[in-house]
Amino acid sequence: MSEKNDGANRDATKRSARERLQMERERQKSRDKRRRTLIVAAAVVGVLGLAAVVGLIAANTGKGDKTAKAGPVVAPSGATGKDALAIRTGKEEAKSTLTVWEDFRCPACKAFEENYRATIHDLEAKGLLKVDYHLVTLIDGNMGGSGSLKGANAAACAQDADKFSAYHDVLFQNQPQETDDAYGKNAKLLELAGKVEGLDTPAFRSCVEDGTHNSWVGTSQEAFRAGKFRGTPTVLLDGKDIFSDQANPVTPQKLKEQVEAAAKGASGAPAVKGTAKASASASPSATPSARGSKSPSKSGSAGAGEG
Repeated sequence: MSEKNDGANRDATKRSARERLQMERERQKSRDKRRRTLIVAAAVVGVLGLAAVVGLIAANTGKGDKTAKAGPVVAPSGATGKDALAIRTGKEEAKSTLTVWEDFRCPACKAFEENYRATIHDLEAKGLLKVDYHLVTLIDGNMGGSGSLKGANAAACAQDADKFSAYHDVLFQNQPQETDDAYGKNAKLLELAGKVEGLDTPAFRSCVEDGTHNSWVGTSQEAFRAGKFRGTPTVLLDGKDIFSDQANPVTPQKLKEQVEAAAKGASGAPAVKGTAKASASASPSATPSARGSKSPSKSGSAGAGEG
């Protein structure tokens, strides 16, 4: 009788765990929809208080993929910052630095990219902005699968081939539904590489299939968690969270204006000598500390929310 009771209890526990997981996934889908709506509204209308995004995009603070740190840490070519955890795009001499923490499975990250990408690329082309991308695995930890990890590894492999920016954009443009772990299949990542001229090479294929940069991605995820960010996308302009000020939402247009002002040595007020240097020093080349990026400013402690 005791063995039968034990078996019944185990079955009940398993059912309960499955039910809890299903409920969490349903809640996750609902939060994702709200997050995407908020980011798009903020970008297009420019009047939404983005502090609301901070609250409602805070769903994917998962632990990340637990398998991401197997093997030696191999940073991609040209990786920068503390522990070489950032992939930088744009010109080194650019005065402003945008730090972006992203997950290739994150719907809110896709919304951010769709609405801010053109502005960011334009500012990069003009030599006014450089961007430090940090790739994380929140969705793998929350939803299961390995698409966040493998997508990030593939993007790092593209960096080795000097094709990161183009492949990064392709991954977001072709992002599957969050519950669809399509990027967990190397074949899909290799197929998308065909959209970037010159990327689909034997070296790239080997890098993707071998998971060359998996441990590097895992280290980036650990740095993200250590920073106590609320989730993805976390976007910092010279150390300050662009989604934190409800009275002053940073739309793509305002991002452009702030970066251009910094390049001229001003930010809406007469420039103070040394301001440009201070702004440049805010580049988050160091891993964020327990309350975010302490080195640039305490206001950069919270991210935009989770993907």
